[in-house]
Amino acid sequence: MQFRWNYVPPTPNEQKAAEELATQIGKSPIVARLLIERGVTTAEDARRFFRPQLTNLHDPFLMKDMDLAIDRLNAALGRKEHILVYGDYDVDGCTAVALVYRFLRQYHTNIDYYIPSRFEEGYGVSDKALEYAVQSNVSLIIILDCGIKANAQIARAKALGIDFIVCDHHMPDEELPEAVAVLNPKREDNTYPFRHLCGCGVGFKLMQAFAKSNGIPFSKLIPLLDFCALSIVADIVPMIGENRILCYNGLRQINSAPSTGLKAIIHVCGLDDREITISDITFKIGPRINAAGRVENGRKTVDLLVERDYDTALTLADYVNETNEHRRDLDKQMTEEANQIVAHLSEKYEKNLNALVLYDENWTKGVVGIVASRLSELYIRPTIVFARSGDYATGSARSVADFDIYKAIESCRDLLDNFGGHTYAAGLTIRVENIPEFRHRFCAYVDEHLTSQQKEAVINISAQLDFSDITNRLRNDLKRFEPFGVMNEKPFFCTRRVYDYGTSKVVGRGQEHIKLELIDSRSSDVISGIAFGQSSHAHYIKSKSSFDIVYAIEENTYKRGETQLQIEDIRPSDV
Repeated sequence: MQFRWNYVPPTPNEQKAAEELATQIGKSPIVARLLIERGVTTAEDARRFFRPQLTNLHDPFLMKDMDLAIDRLNAALGRKEHILVYGDYDVDGCTAVALVYRFLRQYHTNIDYYIPSRFEEGYGVSDKALEYAVQSNVSLIIILDCGIKANAQIARAKALGIDFIVCDHHMPDEELPEAVAVLNPKREDNTYPFRHLCGCGVGFKLMQAFAKSNGIPFSKLIPLLDFCALSIVADIVPMIGENRILCYNGLRQINSAPSTGLKAIIHVCGLDDREITISDITFKIGPRINAAGRVENGRKTVDLLVERDYDTALTLADYVNETNEHRRDLDKQMTEEANQIVAHLSEKYEKNLNALVLYDENWTKGVVGIVASRLSELYIRPTIVFARSGDYATGSARSVADFDIYKAIESCRDLLDNFGGHTYAAGLTIRVENIPEFRHRFCAYVDEHLTSQQKEAVINISAQLDFSDITNRLRNDLKRFEPFGVMNEKPFFCTRRVYDYGTSKVVGRGQEHIKLELIDSRSSDVISGIAFGQSSHAHYIKSKSSFDIVYAIEENTYKRGETQLQIEDIRPSDV
């Protein structure tokens, strides 16, 4: 893949500000500039950034309708009403349900949870779920990670004597559902200081408010933080503000005292006795939690997450692991078929398309989101993948940098039966016969609004360094910027005119990686690096000519305490 290297040198004023902050905090100007890029401009801000403390969480009662939600919840507990905790079938929804259910079951026994079937019921509040609630004498439903657009279903439930507390983070319509309380930091009349919570995060704030209103120590909430970390990483919400606090402390909880179900998942992932990282959640734990909801039913996932007995949890973890293997087979097959369709369309229209809208009636709707993600990353285009479900098609949309795919979909809302989401990801339901017109109008919107820069693979470079700048202290300071994510991306650096020390070599089972030992033109420092999947560059690395590299600064996994460059891109100097 060809990357565009994006580096903007600091202005004299920016450099001066970085040097002043560096003096105040006792760090290098490199670290200070990274902080300023993240809006951290004072020593006090830096202290709070480097130490994400739970005491810095906002008062949950600042959220619109939180007082109404807690009044209704407390009344339900006082009257021993039957409460149903309801959520979406993805990681965010399942962890949110597990979090709220686990906390409330300590104080209320008449409580159950419900995850709709992706295949039989679809997204949101289903008629089947309402029938279940009526038959079970449920009088209060706490709905998590969905519900913000379920106006008709919630109105029907109200007529049946069932109240709703909506905990969602997706974009609302102008008219909110007739719930007792609608907790959503993206409401137009939002009063909450942080608008980027995920669904599980909103559920946590509800439990924080419940604990506060009932004199329950905050320490009782800490065991729930592992679920917050999972959902924040899996739902790709901005890693700033409260999300960073919750994720940072959630990772600590995962590594010190994970819940029984999560401990079982860690075991089947082969991650016992090692530090769990964001990467482990993204590529190993998250997909397994997601798998049951994608292929069968997400309730099995919640069964696992709330299980108290470890042996039972291991059995459930084995089940989700097997389900994930099935999901991977479906994913691989659909991705290959989708790539063939893209190749055909590009040949047919003799151009590179600005957007991809793909549909096959034989595809499985449980994995359309994964396939859409793969295609948007591969082709760097806004992508929607549809699969058939009766007379309807269910679609999943994924975007590219700085392109609001939700607005693009909203421009075609008259063709849709349902849609929801946010800037970078969305879900939608459409009648099959409307897909051609939707494709035409969606692609026309993208043609008009997508810029050439948004179609490029870009590496943003934070600073140009000499190898002499790369010290163990700098590496340790950079580690304190974790956890990384959207709006707090891992920093990449550039060094120009580096040379092979003479010992670099191609490695890997398929000889696809390069293990490097490098020197630069301004010092005698030798530094090691690894370039995954970049063996095509080996010929000019070994040619004794100079080249430029972009990299992240890491600790060597196999040689603790040693610095290693994880090299993202290589190109000959002066190109």
